[in-house]
Amino acid sequence: MISQFVGLVTRREGRKFLKLNPEFDESVTAEEAGDEEVSLYIHIPFCKTLCPFCCFNRYLFKEARTRRYFRHLRSELDLYIQRGFKFSDFYFGGGTPTILMDELTDFIAYLKKHFVVKRMSLETTPREVSRQNIAMLKAAGINRLSIGVQSFDNDTLKAMGRPFVTGEEAKEKLSMAQGEFDTLNVDFVFNFPSQTLTKFEADVRTFKELGIDQATFYPLMASPHKKSSLERKFNRVDTFREKVFYGILLRELYAGGYKASTAWCFSRGERMIDEYIIDFDDYIGIGAGSVSVYQGNFLVNSFSLDRYEEFTGRDRLPVVGWRRLSAREHRRYYLLTKLFGLEVAGEKFYRRFNAGIHEKLRDELLFLKLSGLVKEAETIRVTPRGMYPVSVMMREFFTALNGLREFYIERQI
Repeated sequence: MISQFVGLVTRREGRKFLKLNPEFDESVTAEEAGDEEVSLYIHIPFCKTLCPFCCFNRYLFKEARTRRYFRHLRSELDLYIQRGFKFSDFYFGGGTPTILMDELTDFIAYLKKHFVVKRMSLETTPREVSRQNIAMLKAAGINRLSIGVQSFDNDTLKAMGRPFVTGEEAKEKLSMAQGEFDTLNVDFVFNFPSQTLTKFEADVRTFKELGIDQATFYPLMASPHKKSSLERKFNRVDTFREKVFYGILLRELYAGGYKASTAWCFSRGERMIDEYIIDFDDYIGIGAGSVSVYQGNFLVNSFSLDRYEEFTGRDRLPVVGWRRLSAREHRRYYLLTKLFGLEVAGEKFYRRFNAGIHEKLRDELLFLKLSGLVKEAETIRVTPRGMYPVSVMMREFFTALNGLREFYIERQI
């Protein structure tokens, strides 16, 4: 009941992010960013195969267009450099960022030319993992490599539209990459319509046996049309079943030697995570279909490759949707992201909002405490009881954003 309630509230809050102004006020990013900590997300929207459950902006790989895209990506980055932004933490997502290794490594070299690079996290797929690519990524300075395996079960992989790699091949690729980076992460999906609890439990145990540094388990977060498509092909997407999947994670990982780094991420020891929304209050996203949160503003880049190239070709930020969050929306978004990271520090909240967290979020914190979802000493921490409700809250927020992505993709905005 609590999970359903907090999910409903978060869904309502998330939908507010969809009410965007198409006319972007460029003064939002015109000032120099100074010494504020801002991370940079870099979106590479090309894949050799388009997975039917993925809601991110992506296109089938074509070499000429991909090379042209990297040029325009650099142009967009230049616009932020001109505005005085100083990034140190970088996150490459997609799509498949390793789709063209020479373009990727050249882009990383461009980052190093303009910024003091502290940490870089990058996503890829088992198909892209080779000893040559591992060596190139290490040489480029990648600290965290995240490999999207999704499942080790061949039938589940086939149902997910990922027949290009078997479970055995994925395990070989993971063993090849383990120990080569500060953090090796494996991405999994749970609560896929045709996925059984037995198969998922086997995936979790196989991950543990491999001794990989870290795994991130994403609940299925299908946008409206993708959800309908999956349900026509398989079964109803049953969010009530999701809690049983999550219980397997808590039993096998959270209580089995792995530390919960977020509500979805479990690590051996201290590891780097890719949730820039947790580590940083502000982040800029570049690339077609990326989003940004900066100084209480929510920005959405064009999802159309043509429009993206048109904007950057005219030295304009490719922002096609913008919303200035109200003070309350901003505080609640902050609370959600920090709860997802399992702790909320009052002193950091004060630095962000120049006010005490108990003053500005009194009712929210009272509910969370009375429900047993958090406990407080010097820092507000999510309890084991609160893990699943927080997972539901984040799933509902991202599902709302996936609805926005679907709207913009279909209309090529």
